Amino acid sequence: MKFHWSWPLAIAVTMTTAAQAAGNAEHGQELWESRCTGCHSLDTNRVGPKHRGVYGRKAGSIADFAYSPGVKNSPVVWDEKTLDRWLTSPQDFIPGARMGFRVGTAEDRGDIIAYLKKESGK
Repeated sequence: MKFHWSWPLAIAVTMTTAAQAAGNAEHGQELWESRCTGCHSLDTNRVGPKHRGVYGRKAGSIADFAYSPGVKNSPVVWDEKTLDRWLTSPQDFIPGARMGFRVGTAEDRGDIIAYLKKESGK
């Protein structure tokens, strides 16, 4: 079998992408604490809803939080893909969302998602 010269590169890129997708929960905690705690807590609703248990939860489903209609009526369930899209651009992902904060790099988003996943017991 003849190997094409780009296969090792493709394998390396795939492995890097998979590693980034897994995220670093420890670094994610640092990022979450520095960027998210102005509006969010793990266990208490504040300006934004509480985050413990967010991974695997349907968007807009905490009974005692006043979500925007867009989020409340969204069919989204939070996982790696949906959280990444949300953190990339909340208002583009769910029109009418009130959150305007964005996380610019895929690596930082992956780390924050890994932390939220860990804190959700997943």
